[in-house]
Amino acid sequence: MEALATTASGRVSGAVEGGISAFRGIPYAAPPVGEARFAAPRPPEPWTGVREAVEYGPTAPHPPYESGMAEALPERSIPGDEYLNLNVWTPGTGERGLPVMVWIHGGAFTNGSGAEPGYDARAFARSGVVAVTVNYRLGAEGFALFDDAPANRGILDQIAALEWVRDNIAAFGGDPDRVTIFGESAGAMSVATLMAVPRARALFRRAVAQSGAGHNTLHAEDARTVARVLAERLGAGSARAELADVPVKRLQEEQSRIVAELRGDADTGLWGERLTAFGVLPFSPVVDGELLTARPIDALRAGEAADKDLLIGTTTEEYRLYLAVPGLIDHIRPEHVAAQAAGLGLSAEAVEAYIQRAPTPGDALSRIGTDAVFRMPASRLLDARAASGGSGRTYGYEFAWPSPRLGGRLGACHALEIPFVFDNLADGGNLAGPDAPQQIADDMHGAWVRFASTGELDWPRWDRRRRPLMRFDAPESTVVDDPCARTRPLWDGVLD
Repeated sequence: MEALATTASGRVSGAVEGGISAFRGIPYAAPPVGEARFAAPRPPEPWTGVREAVEYGPTAPHPPYESGMAEALPERSIPGDEYLNLNVWTPGTGERGLPVMVWIHGGAFTNGSGAEPGYDARAFARSGVVAVTVNYRLGAEGFALFDDAPANRGILDQIAALEWVRDNIAAFGGDPDRVTIFGESAGAMSVATLMAVPRARALFRRAVAQSGAGHNTLHAEDARTVARVLAERLGAGSARAELADVPVKRLQEEQSRIVAELRGDADTGLWGERLTAFGVLPFSPVVDGELLTARPIDALRAGEAADKDLLIGTTTEEYRLYLAVPGLIDHIRPEHVAAQAAGLGLSAEAVEAYIQRAPTPGDALSRIGTDAVFRMPASRLLDARAASGGSGRTYGYEFAWPSPRLGGRLGACHALEIPFVFDNLADGGNLAGPDAPQQIADDMHGAWVRFASTGELDWPRWDRRRRPLMRFDAPESTVVDDPCARTRPLWDGVLD
């Protein structure tokens, strides 16, 4: 069977699968190639007749993950120029006024797509939601700050996708005034960034940030340094016209070298101290003074987006993904922990507290990385919202179920919660293994649907006195108060 819908660009036909209508590969912007490669997104060319939207469209160009991570986080790579596309799952095009959820994928702003098997959103449609997953430009093409090219092109792509949703989602049964944006990792950082961009805020009503918050942006000076070094190593100038002809593969190879260099023992004389700090993403949103005028955390502290409902949280052991998958966690020594923590600005006393409370140095480093990159930024964003006094409702959560994979070394790691949110353990549970508890998927998926539908959840809203979180775990999910009570004081004056 086929499903039909009419968009502003033309009619599309999707597939009816198990009673759900799925439309894949619909272009929301013109192909960003040639002169448009580093330009702002433009509307797609209209078409005549009915365009087939059954198969996923092309994915944004991206380099492969390193060995090991590629197995843990499998991703599709579909060639083609028309990769600014999106996918829609709906209970039916004859529906009206359904809540809408728009998923922004993660991948450190260099990898991923909206076409990954784990992001199949049919369960949301079964729950009465119109669900959308999007692609956006990645790496240097999406985020490098080149001369005479608009900054934050990847964020501009996301805004263009949300504008498409505003203009077209009613044809798929959705309500354009009931849009929830949600994302994980770089997708969650994108969510926080969109909350800080005035141009974007009219396009959504609620937001969910999974394992990402409001600290991960670049200073314009640092973004220019990255772009200058990249252009020099490519043998090109930093103007848009000079870069447009650089082959995609060549650009990605040099981009990946820069990412690896900054992750290792980088030359601070070349890069500066901010770019060589722990957890910095060299291709990510930049505070350019135009689209993004402040870090999201600072904008939200100032009361921006205070009328938007927000759900934000982390997994308990985020950083174990980056230590367990490459096989590093059992080889970390105390001096490694001290060196990494010093780069974050943690005091010697704080480092010693982590080491004393952890069974191994690898566990200590995992806990420090988890707190530095994920938990403390999320906690500070929650506090910022509580202090804003706005009308938006704010909730926190934690995903605590430990994966049995890799002999239990993964723990409750980064990205583990995604298949539970999508209620898609069969296709998206690569990190979780074959026997992941369906009860947690029922709890999380149900909570996300309730939040998108009403803005309310079944646990207390965040306040700075109690700091309540819903901890999703087996055999049951429960509310816990201030799980970071012991470690949060160690970060006073750090990271801000």
